[in-house]
Amino acid sequence: MLALTPVLVAVVCVLIVWIFKNADGSIERRKGEARARTEARPWVDEDLKDSTDLHQEQEDADECQEAEENVEHIPFSHTRYPEKEMLKRSQEFYELLNKRRSVRFISNEQVPMEVIDNVIKTAGTAPSGAHTEPWTFVVVKDPDTKQKIREIIEEEEEINYRKRMGQRWLTDLRKLRTNWIKEYLDTAPVLILIFKQVHGFAASGKRKVHYYNEISVSIACGVLLAALQNAGLVTVTTTPLNCGPRLRVLLSRPANEKLLMLLPVGYPSKEATVPDLKRKPLDQIMVTV
Repeated sequence: MLALTPVLVAVVCVLIVWIFKNADGSIERRKGEARARTEARPWVDEDLKDSTDLHQEQEDADECQEAEENVEHIPFSHTRYPEKEMLKRSQEFYELLNKRRSVRFISNEQVPMEVIDNVIKTAGTAPSGAHTEPWTFVVVKDPDTKQKIREIIEEEEEINYRKRMGQRWLTDLRKLRTNWIKEYLDTAPVLILIFKQVHGFAASGKRKVHYYNEISVSIACGVLLAALQNAGLVTVTTTPLNCGPRLRVLLSRPANEKLLMLLPVGYPSKEATVPDLKRKPLDQIMVTV
């Protein structure tokens, strides 16, 4: 029996080594799966993932957030239209917005700043969680700053197209004839960068929760698109992947603001074209219960 002891020891050692190797292999496989999930979802920008919505950490759980409890409530003023007028207005508004297209060929002709002021004021009428209004609209007209924005975006977009986006995404984009070259960032007279404020600050300087900040700012972006169409201007919705932090620093925005969308705004160039896309009919987008 004593003669078998070295053999048993060797077997035990082999088993221990095998167990540790398998454990290391499992860890590596899990890491690999995590990397694969990240690579499979390249549109999840690290900057955008920093959302506080309902899961925001409370820095001081013992103190309640300062609340505006004494807001006066006033009678609501409403204009009610006759049914024929309602139908006419709704049809005309639909026809106006149905002409909206994403235009990537934008003239360098200047647009009245009063119009830009008005469309952003209109976007600011959007509803928001607990009326926190968690949006910042940065209007860029300076040519040098626009050029720097273009350089940052094109640098990241080339990486996106070559490495991050994947063949399926590139195939879906082929009909739009897009690439990482974004000339409209230079030619458009105005760039509007929309930032979501993941939290605000109370008068005391403490953090103020911004509920549903991304949904609220997204609604404001939709209102802004409608206002631009109503004013006779064009744009293309862009969400610069992995550019948010650098653009935030370039534009001197605080750390609690995260870039959600960038809109180049202006008149369409004379040679502007758009893909002949069709929108889904009503019966494919509405369900009546």
